[in-house]
Amino acid sequence: MGMENLRKQEELIDIFYNLTSIPSPSLHEEKVVEWVKEFCKKENLNFMTDDYNNVIIKLPATDNSKPLMALSSHMDVVGDDSPVTPILDGDFIHANNRTLGGDDKFGMSAALKLLKDTKNSDLKHGGLEVVFTRDEENNMSGIKNFNFNNLNAKYVIVCDADEFGVLQVSGSSYCNGHVEISCKGGHSGIEIADKTKPNAAKLMAELCNEIPQGVYYQDETGVVTSINLGGIKAGDINVTNVLNPYAEATYSIRSADLSKENELIDKIQKIIEKFNKKYEGIAKATGTFKQKMPAFEKSNDTYIPKVFESAAKKLGVKYTINSFHAGAETHIYCQHKNSKGETFIPFLMGLANLYNMHSADEKIDYKSFLKGYELLREFFFEFNK
Repeated sequence: MGMENLRKQEELIDIFYNLTSIPSPSLHEEKVVEWVKEFCKKENLNFMTDDYNNVIIKLPATDNSKPLMALSSHMDVVGDDSPVTPILDGDFIHANNRTLGGDDKFGMSAALKLLKDTKNSDLKHGGLEVVFTRDEENNMSGIKNFNFNNLNAKYVIVCDADEFGVLQVSGSSYCNGHVEISCKGGHSGIEIADKTKPNAAKLMAELCNEIPQGVYYQDETGVVTSINLGGIKAGDINVTNVLNPYAEATYSIRSADLSKENELIDKIQKIIEKFNKKYEGIAKATGTFKQKMPAFEKSNDTYIPKVFESAAKKLGVKYTINSFHAGAETHIYCQHKNSKGETFIPFLMGLANLYNMHSADEKIDYKSFLKGYELLREFFFEFNK
């Protein structure tokens, strides 16, 4: 079966084909916005953009006693504005030597298809709100500049995971750490025996050996908190006759649990305090930590995971509910409130198996995508029971 025949048979694939064919590197999503606008006009869907040109589409409730749901995806892709031609190759859709843009146009396609199918169905449902954001890949400026008062829903399903059948209930923060050591330094020959003039490079190696590395805490959802040594800098690799007076090291801490993140930072500061007591009057270490992205912490509200589990079981889909050790727009949603003053409760959902993401070898398993849409539709049905 060729690509054209698949598009004729499967509207979801046709929408995906059209969206991926439109180049939309970060901050250059205008043509995608226009295509979505025309789709909404054709299907008589309520379309609007906010001041940052993020897209909001709303399908009114047919039963106001039902809860509201929001779906969210981003419009930008990794790559440039050169043409994209999706190609069917067995069970996979790819673009020859070009990033396909499956991330996150499969999320957009599924949301548009659900809007159309729900509008044309007899399903009694609460309101369905869809958000398409800009510039997720570079700076998340789209979601950071989004007007959250445009949404009434409390539950937000971010359709941006690259594995079919996964619901991710938490995601790690990103915290930058910087450790410094300063001492007197000196001449490596004349002053090598002076115990008041140690080598900062050697002291940093000692300190880094005490600071944890790798997984710090994990539970049934996976790795929750980790720390990684980024790099160490001390002296000049070509100069050996100096007792280095300064050294620095960088760290990253990721955690889906703020209390564990703070516990780890406190532990590191205590290690530094112990170091400073040992080398009092000779060397001094300091540690600073700054959060670059807040954590997406697990909510005590278990409604969405239960609905997801029920929908997956009804379809016979093998599903996974876990935590992910990276950042996504979920991390921003959970810091904000909707128009009713309710804090958003987001989740990350996977609707297709996407391989080699962001590379020229990127490809999507279209059969998993079709099944993923079935899962999303069943999930929405269960949500509105």
